[in-house]
Amino acid sequence: MKAKENLDKQTQIIADRLEGGSMPRHIAIIMDGNGRWAKKRSLPRSAGHYEGVASVRKATELCSDLGVGFLTLYAFSTENWNRPKEEVDTLMTLIGMAIERETPDLVRNNVHLNLIGDLDRMPEDARNRLFRCRKATEDCDGLTLTLCLSYSARWEITEAARQLARQAADGLIDIEKISESDISSRLSTSTMPDPDLLIRTGGETRLSNYLLWQAAYAELYFTDTLWPDFGKEQLADAIADYQHRERRFGRTSDQVAAQAAPPDGHS
Repeated sequence: MKAKENLDKQTQIIADRLEGGSMPRHIAIIMDGNGRWAKKRSLPRSAGHYEGVASVRKATELCSDLGVGFLTLYAFSTENWNRPKEEVDTLMTLIGMAIERETPDLVRNNVHLNLIGDLDRMPEDARNRLFRCRKATEDCDGLTLTLCLSYSARWEITEAARQLARQAADGLIDIEKISESDISSRLSTSTMPDPDLLIRTGGETRLSNYLLWQAAYAELYFTDTLWPDFGKEQLADAIADYQHRERRFGRTSDQVAAQAAPPDGHS
């Protein structure tokens, strides 16, 4: 975490509130509710998407300041290609322009941009802007900000299965020895830990084809808050809720407590 004297007042208060609790190493977010936010205000859906960019900035800033290692955002799903063409075109333009505008701040804050998904489906201009940001931040070693674009978990797992099938057909691997780690190592997220906390805004309570393999043991947090209204305080609420969860991973509560207890004779 950054030194508290280098944090703004709001973030200092949040840091004090969360101090002493376990901080998730990896937070994943399904950013839902942009369209409904705009509709409630009799605005075009595109207005909600533009407002949602500010929430992305706030989440990125807070995670960076708190020392969270990885923030992964569901920016555009494979299914989103089925939306009206005008909305898709607006989203593609917005994503490219927003990430280009944010690049200097990402570099300044030591944030590395990572991209996962079927990026070949994206328009060339948006894709090039994203690639330039990824290149500009490749030496940053603070927070890793991953945007999931043209992404679906089933697509990702299918791609991993294809890799394994090709290698098995070539005699490079033994089918009977394929393990969970073999699958994990062929996913788009192979260089990062699985998410500890998965947040969905907007009131829906489903994963919508997002990180299905990786989220097997994630703590799930659902909120009615629409994404454009999800600021630093709301993210802090989700982290505080996470800090009160008991993560057992198949063990009993007694086993978890025994592992956390200090050795005899120590405090």
